[in-house]
Amino acid sequence: MRKRKIFFWAITAALGGFLFGFDTAVISGAERQIQVFFELGDRLHGITVGMALYGTIIGAIFGGYPAQYFGRKLSLIAIAILFFASAIGSALAPDVYTLMFFRFIGGLGIGASSVVGPMYIAEIAPAKYRGRLTALFQFNIVLGILIAYFSNYLIGTQVEELVAWRWMLGVETIPAAAFLILVAKVPESPRWLIVARGKVEEAREILNTVTVNGDVDKEVEAIKASDLEEGKAAGIRTFFSSRFKFPIILAFLIAFFNQMSGINAIIYFAPRIFEQTGLPADAALLSTVGVGVVNLIFTMLGLLLIDKFGRRHLMYIGSFGYIISLTAIAYAFFADTFTGYMVPLLVFVFIASHAIGQGAVIWVFISEIFPNVVRSFGNSLGSSTHWVFAAIITTNFVYFESQFGGGPIFAFFAFMMVLQLLFVWKVMPESKNITLEEMEVKLGISTKELETIAPEVKKSE
Repeated sequence: MRKRKIFFWAITAALGGFLFGFDTAVISGAERQIQVFFELGDRLHGITVGMALYGTIIGAIFGGYPAQYFGRKLSLIAIAILFFASAIGSALAPDVYTLMFFRFIGGLGIGASSVVGPMYIAEIAPAKYRGRLTALFQFNIVLGILIAYFSNYLIGTQVEELVAWRWMLGVETIPAAAFLILVAKVPESPRWLIVARGKVEEAREILNTVTVNGDVDKEVEAIKASDLEEGKAAGIRTFFSSRFKFPIILAFLIAFFNQMSGINAIIYFAPRIFEQTGLPADAALLSTVGVGVVNLIFTMLGLLLIDKFGRRHLMYIGSFGYIISLTAIAYAFFADTFTGYMVPLLVFVFIASHAIGQGAVIWVFISEIFPNVVRSFGNSLGSSTHWVFAAIITTNFVYFESQFGGGPIFAFFAFMMVLQLLFVWKVMPESKNITLEEMEVKLGISTKELETIAPEVKKSE
């Protein structure tokens, strides 16, 4: 019963990831019809399609504030409302500017969900299962992308073309409504209740469910020791103090390297890349379906392995896979030797490496490395770093590809993954099977009181 409750709470919060993935991908099936329907020029059409991404960056930057001051649960409810309003408003938009507004609203939901969803799961999950439960968020992102593609296909083949785009965007109201209903049934984060509100007894009731070893008193004392008074007033200035410098560096670098792999460029422009290797257009599109399937399968594998092997081991596997596949793709472009489906197969290896490594780890790791008092701001930093570099890579990929060709670009991505490998080897700490409070001790940012509670945890790896 206890495990079922924890899983229900985690999967409910992870539905924000499903909507994240669905909202991100659904525009791909509707964008051409939107351009025709509203008679848009290329420039305005590009802004319309990219409007959600602009909202995502804003949502990621500021998503930590409501989570910090009003709680994780209320923030998740607000995110569900944003997704629901975006879906309804986009489907019924009478003009392109209204559509852009509601797509921006959806982007706010995406950015905020990438901050609050993983953070909430990490804070309610037992240490033993925290990795796989938090990684449910990434799994739901990938699943949401696949369901959006499938939904677009069904609607596109069954609904009149002039209004099909409205149905494609509007169908998101179904999972958004489900998210809103279910998230009302989850409890508040016990860590936020103690650190930000001092509601120890209310938090204790929740911890009775999520504490696997049954030592709730020790858990409560450990949370209380992570600076209760500071937690009530912790602001952005506190967050950027020297005390939290190391986790800030860790969050920035893991998010930075996530995008420097070129993952978003390959996801968004896979058909273009495949066509440049000589594949016909229909075969290129079919190959993108393979990208989605590989992504889902290896995300599931990463989810199963993250608590057993640990975050660093998965990052090692992913880094070596990145380096091998990206180097081989770069060589194929430099040598102009495209043999059949060689490049698509190498892209599948790349996607598998990402899914089992960075894809499975990033949201888990960012949610684990910050203390309770500033976790909201820490998750905002990591998420906004991810989205800013996603925007930079995505918006510049086509230009650089046309100027320099695929060889130099993929060689650059491969080089950046060598740097990521060095980061994992020399800097990244392991965080599996220890509580969030013990992680504070390991990173050397805890109070002396907390060190007495978890003396067995070393400050450095």
